[in-house]
Amino acid sequence: MKIARILPLAAAALLLAGSTVALAADGKKDHKQWNKEHPRRHQVNSRLNNQNRRINKEEKEGEISKQQAASLHKEDRQIRQEERGMASQNGGHITKQEQRTLNQQENQTSKQIGQ
Repeated sequence: MKIARILPLAAAALLLAGSTVALAADGKKDHKQWNKEHPRRHQVNSRLNNQNRRINKEEKEGEISKQQAASLHKEDRQIRQEERGMASQNGGHITKQEQRTLNQQENQTSKQIGQ
C-alpha cells in the first residue's frame, strides 16, 4: 500500500524536475538571444565605445573641458540606454530603422567631440 502512494509522488517529482531543466534550458536560450554581439547592436555599441575613447582623449589633450566631456558621456549613456531598451523589446536585437536612429544620434554627439 505504501508503494502505491509513493510511486505517483515519485513520478510527479520526476516530471517536475524535467520541466525545471527544460525551463532552465529555455532561460539559457533566451539569454543567448540577448546578445550584444548581434551585428546591428555590435555596430552601434562599437561606435559608442569609440566615441567614449575619443571623448577621453580630447579631454586629456585639453581640447574639451571636463564639463564638455561629462556632457558628451551623458549623451552617449542615453544613447546606449535607448539601444538597450529597443533591444529588450525586440528579443535582444534592434531593427534596421532603430540602428539608423541610434547612428543619427551618435553622429550628432560625434560632431561635438573636439570642436
